[in-house]
Amino acid sequence: MVASGCGGTGRELSAYAGPEGLDGLDFVTRSITLDARSGARGPRVAEVPGGLVSAVGLPNPGLEHFLATELPWLVRAGVRVVVSIAGATMGEYADLAGRLGRAPGVVGLEVNVGAPDETSDGLYEVREPYHAASVVAAVRREFASDRPVLAKLRPDVSRVVEGARACHEAGATAVVVGNAVPAALPDGRPGGLSGPALAPIALRCVAAVSRALPAVPVIGCGGVHDVDSARAYLAAGATSVQVGTAMLHDPTTVARLRASLDQPPHQEDA
Repeated sequence: MVASGCGGTGRELSAYAGPEGLDGLDFVTRSITLDARSGARGPRVAEVPGGLVSAVGLPNPGLEHFLATELPWLVRAGVRVVVSIAGATMGEYADLAGRLGRAPGVVGLEVNVGAPDETSDGLYEVREPYHAASVVAAVRREFASDRPVLAKLRPDVSRVVEGARACHEAGATAVVVGNAVPAALPDGRPGGLSGPALAPIALRCVAAVSRALPAVPVIGCGGVHDVDSARAYLAAGATSVQVGTAMLHDPTTVARLRASLDQPPHQEDA
């Protein structure tokens, strides 16, 4: 899957999608809010050893513009669209879920309840697992029961199992582990660290959730950039993976992984 915010609107990715194009690609949109957001002031991204620190502020055109322009284009391209949603209140999350549930072409929702710093982004503050579960429950009530709701969680080793359990019990079909972890840009502004530096932590979290909650599908995210890193998550118990930061370095990453993971290991080695 393309991780939220790392595939642009989809149009930017189409030139790098390989011979299959975008058809059948699982694509998580950037986080959509009810109203348009211009995002944080620049610079928004800083490269660091092993990854990126970013503070983007969730720029997006708002729900109405997304429904009118971005979603129809993705559907025509054959993309399996999972819409990431974010809000300042539970009511905003519920409103987004209800309206997206009536939109043609939306396969599922990803509920962003694991941002590295909710307060600086103006999002509903999730300090405890029950906060995340409350948001998921509000979304689940408004979204069709036959379509998946994914809860995107921070890779917090001490709380991730508790958070995954709470979100699953509240109605999440699966959990995404993990989001960026709190960090700072060179000028001291709060942001989130993502990329390969995050992989060992996220892998431990995926393994912990998979062992403790074997009935809960887990989607691994954090530092996936090649076949080996993707298979490491699958071996740890993930049912699928998301590719994020690597797309900003090499936008052909998902196309290469789609092709490679369809082949048995000996064919790749040959």
